[in-house]
Amino acid sequence: MRDEAFTVLSQLVRDRSGLVLARDKEYLLESRLTPVARKHNYMTVEELAQALRRPAAPDVERDVVEAMTTNESFFFRDASAFKVLRETIFPALIAARSAKRELRIWSAACSSGQEPYSIAMMLDENRARLAGWRVEILATDLSTEMIARCRAGVYSHFEVQRGLPAQLLAKHFAKSGDGWVISPELRKAVDFRPFNLLHEPAGFGAFDVILCRNVLIYFDVDDKAKILNRMARMLAKDGALLLGGAETVLGVTDKLVHQSGLIGVFMPTPPPAPRLATAS
Repeated sequence: MRDEAFTVLSQLVRDRSGLVLARDKEYLLESRLTPVARKHNYMTVEELAQALRRPAAPDVERDVVEAMTTNESFFFRDASAFKVLRETIFPALIAARSAKRELRIWSAACSSGQEPYSIAMMLDENRARLAGWRVEILATDLSTEMIARCRAGVYSHFEVQRGLPAQLLAKHFAKSGDGWVISPELRKAVDFRPFNLLHEPAGFGAFDVILCRNVLIYFDVDDKAKILNRMARMLAKDGALLLGGAETVLGVTDKLVHQSGLIGVFMPTPPPAPRLATAS
């Protein structure tokens, strides 16, 4: 691919989504954008890039960005993270919220929905303890196509075989043709909305848990800092932000600190202790 074509495509993706594509990701552009080019009647990805030099139809730009930002996901991805949620974070929050009886969770960049549905299944295990509670799970993704797929809740046989225990498949899914559809109850438990992490999350409110895992590695430091600072403001003071196991906030923001002993878990930085007045 010529440098000019790579620059046009990577800059569009960067401007619209924050995703930074290095030159060694040319193969990714070619593989993901070839179907997009053909869909819009361009013979090659380079022809698609040439068309994007001029004002292009919004649906062409949207399809390019969504093709490049769609990431793979699977149920209960990273068992250690879900173990921390099940055994440490959720029990502590349920105890701390016993009077308020409200719990709010945000799955950011949820892709095809396996993460928020995994959380919904986990909370269903605590149905008795959470009876009468207001539990909200918000799940967002840049891709409107992914959001539509999440809301439909239909997964292939291959997808339900990846990380989903057999007892949960039997409990929460029904066979549908060659695939499986998640139960209406679980679909109602998650509020799926399109959202770009580069934008201000107006009207989202505060959260007890935010998951933004294996996403920020694709952003540059400035955008990463802006996103993390916003999330820090949106977290309850005893809330938890879960990043990917290899991700950190060090050198990016001082608004979050690592939660000791918990890999990939961060909490808002406590305010400084008040200074004691000294006698004059």
